[in-house]
Amino acid sequence: MGLPRGSEWIIILVIVVLLFGVGRIGKIGGEIGGAIHSFRKGLKGDEKAETKEDDTTPQA
Repeated sequence: MGLPRGSEWIIILVIVVLLFGVGRIGKIGGEIGGAIHSFRKGLKGDEKAETKEDDTTPQA
């Protein structure tokens, strides 16, 4: 079994386009890209918050 190969991907792509339409696929792709961008930005924000917490820790 395994993953689909060349011509199978083309058939899957054609079926997806027929079901959703080209415009809607572009919109979904944009939303997924925005979500990934926000997720990465959130991860970087957490790292910055952790370093700030480490800097403010009182030393004995």
